[in-house]
Amino acid sequence: MSEIVESDYVVVGAGSAGSAITRRLIDAGYRVHVLEAGSPDDSPHIHSPQGWPWLLTGENDWMVMTTPQEHLGGRSVYWPRGKTLGGSSSLNGMIYMRGDRTDYDGWEQAGAEGWSWDDVLPYFLRAEDHADGASAFHGEGGPLHVERIPEERRHPLASAFVAAGVQAGLAPTDDFNRESLDGVGFNHTTTKDGRRHSAWQAYVAPLGDTPSLAVTTGALVDRVVVENGRAVGVEAVVDGERVLFRASREVIVSAGAIGSPAILLRSGIGPRAHLDDLGIDVVADLPGVGENLHDHLLVSILYSAKDPVRDGRWNLLEAQLFARSSVCSGTAPDLQPLFIHMPYPTDGGAAPAQGYTIVAGIVRPYSRGTIRLEAADPAVAPLVDPQIFADERDLEAMVDAIELSRRVGAQDAFAPFRAEEFAPGAEVVSRDDLRAFARRTVGTYHHQVGTCRMGSDPASVVDPSLRVHGIDGLRVADASVMPFVPSANTNAPSIMIGEKAADLLLGATAARVESLAAI
Repeated sequence: MSEIVESDYVVVGAGSAGSAITRRLIDAGYRVHVLEAGSPDDSPHIHSPQGWPWLLTGENDWMVMTTPQEHLGGRSVYWPRGKTLGGSSSLNGMIYMRGDRTDYDGWEQAGAEGWSWDDVLPYFLRAEDHADGASAFHGEGGPLHVERIPEERRHPLASAFVAAGVQAGLAPTDDFNRESLDGVGFNHTTTKDGRRHSAWQAYVAPLGDTPSLAVTTGALVDRVVVENGRAVGVEAVVDGERVLFRASREVIVSAGAIGSPAILLRSGIGPRAHLDDLGIDVVADLPGVGENLHDHLLVSILYSAKDPVRDGRWNLLEAQLFARSSVCSGTAPDLQPLFIHMPYPTDGGAAPAQGYTIVAGIVRPYSRGTIRLEAADPAVAPLVDPQIFADERDLEAMVDAIELSRRVGAQDAFAPFRAEEFAPGAEVVSRDDLRAFARRTVGTYHHQVGTCRMGSDPASVVDPSLRVHGIDGLRVADASVMPFVPSANTNAPSIMIGEKAADLLLGATAARVESLAAI
């Protein structure tokens, strides 16, 4: 070991949750060292609301590829994941969405006590600085700026999509973050002053050169160091050298639904049989590490346009809708088609030179997959197997989403713009043909979760206070702890997890001080 670096807390990952945790701990007076595998967020494409397509497969993208998927004819699916300060909040489409009340009530019913809707709403509000001001459903004065897309900056094709949704029988909505998700409307976005407002820019960048904050980019974390049953730091590779980053209080792993379980596994925390196969000493036999992987899914319906489509002036993802499939079993919608005023083939395949996309989306998937290690070397990517469409209900819901998207796309509101349906094409009409089309082209909605599931049962990884079972001083706080994915985009819920994690950490510190004072 070439170097040892000391701090109060070590936060692994500078993404949505990690950024929120870091700010709250710094504000409370603690020394925090943030480790980020990626580079600083200095690409102009990160900060431009129109720049996200140019980030995909670039240096700020982990460029995850799934294993060949059994139910997709052996296809591997590309998953963009942020590799920079801000994590995926620096790579995403900037849509601000929380999900449905029943999502979080379901978390609590699944064993995540203290994570019901009534418990988490205050954290959503605390994080938010909404341009509309404070209300029952929005916060004001928080770090994260949220705003509506100004009417004069909306793309005419996005306006056509909203009008077409109404023509197709959907109710209009001006805010998906109120009582109900249902309807069609324009998104609220995490943007400010014409720029992306990533979690890092919202929470940490304003701190400047605060002495209590240390940030190391290009830090590839290998493992959590556990001594006598307690996490005391993490070992990372920085500029080719191994460095031990010690934490006098706690280690927080916020590396996301792929990175967090991989770090735990390399640390000897996970299923014994898998660790034995890799020659990793078992520190804690937790069979749930890397299990429960799931994601929202997308399938693109592509249209060629009559005339050249003008460039967008906001986030390129301005409108969407929520509806229910034929297999929807809950009270919340399970379909979330999204509109993009440019060609966006989810399989990376052919697209019209001029066109637009209605992306059929499902948001309550049943299929579950795994994260496993191919090798104990942190430089070797983990094996990502989401088992897409393993549960046929997901495929049926997706076909319903495709049919709904096509119905919206065929409405009169699009008549001034629509030349023809480019894909799947007019000849594809039967549900069997649409099932085949879905398997051939399905991609990700960028919302992977669940691989360090929160709960109190033997298959869970962290308890409701986000503490890793059996290891003191170690928590996981990111989308990996979600028992199941909310029915909407996951950036806001991940920030909420960071906010609540900070309170849990600070509460634990206060309780420890009180305990010592009583001795």
